[in-house]
Amino acid sequence: MGKSRRKHSREFKLEAVKQVVEHGRPVSEVADSLGVNRNMLSAWKRVFEAEAALAFPGQGKQNEFEEENRRLRRELAIARQEREILKKGGGLLRERQELKFQFVGDHREIFEVGLMCKTLEVSRSGFYAWLGRPESDRAREDRRLTALIGDIVDESRRTYGSPRVHRTLRGRGVHCGRKRVARLMRAAGLRAKTRRKFRVKTTDSKHGHPIAPDLLRRDFTAERPNRAWVSDITYIPTDEGWLYLASTMDLFSRMIVGWSMSSTLKTAIVVDALEMAIHRRAPEAGLVHHSDRGVQYASVEFRALLAAHGFQASMSRTGNCYDNAAKESFFHTLKTELVHHERYRTRDDARASVFEYIEAFYNRQRLHSTLGYMSPDEFERARTNAA
Repeated sequence: MGKSRRKHSREFKLEAVKQVVEHGRPVSEVADSLGVNRNMLSAWKRVFEAEAALAFPGQGKQNEFEEENRRLRRELAIARQEREILKKGGGLLRERQELKFQFVGDHREIFEVGLMCKTLEVSRSGFYAWLGRPESDRAREDRRLTALIGDIVDESRRTYGSPRVHRTLRGRGVHCGRKRVARLMRAAGLRAKTRRKFRVKTTDSKHGHPIAPDLLRRDFTAERPNRAWVSDITYIPTDEGWLYLASTMDLFSRMIVGWSMSSTLKTAIVVDALEMAIHRRAPEAGLVHHSDRGVQYASVEFRALLAAHGFQASMSRTGNCYDNAAKESFFHTLKTELVHHERYRTRDDARASVFEYIEAFYNRQRLHSTLGYMSPDEFERARTNAA
């Protein structure tokens, strides 16, 4: 006679699931300790998370309204799972079956096997047949590469797409094609952060101060450090109000050499940023400093600071953001990779976050395509050693 299947009460299922959901214990550990199948406990967990109050109703008679309500909630839960499956593995729909089966195997404790197979357009029997076969060398290498790629994406704070991931792998002695990296990232649902569009006006060019000519003329290159700097101002939203960031970039290496943050747009913010850059870099006279035509950069105080150090003032043409494109690009990167993914309670929280991003990540770690996929710090050290 076959082994009889154990029946579990609603209370048992609820308490078992709570061990995972409320106490943070792994599904495998709880299932083994209770003597239940791991996949079964995972299924209970999904039911509980979909609608805790209606989970595990038992065999009791339900009225027509309750049955319809439960059916609709079940359909909604399935639709939500399908959406999450597509979000994580949607890039697999055009890939070969083995990659789809690998995804199903890796996510069995999160989603139902049958639902994943249906969503990814493979058969459940095919998955279990694949599961019983030895892993191919190609699949094993894909799995190893995916783990390495995942580590790099995490290290980059989920800001790297496949080109930068590929360059990082090469830098670590791992040789594979860029298309393979892109395919494995799609299969694993690894994507760089995306941006949101929103803009606050920080430039007031309607003033009576002198305007400097455009000396750069969109040539955002420099043959050595401290020959051309670009500056601009942007905003950081917080629950307390705006935090404004003024920063200065060296065009030689794209390094942020000076910055200042304030709750106001007074002239002091741009003066402080430039003074930080001067203190850190000690540039010689003749440096070209480029900015927009904002009242802060055209002010008497700022022009006096430039003159005191023998710097040449340069300004963009009216309303032309492309004349300061290198600096605009930095702010776009900052917003895309950090600010748009945070909600800052206070200005101090935002200040600490932006400081850490600029000084620890952007200047020292983040790979720049214009620098041959080096960080600004690495690029400057490499050029200094080669000189």
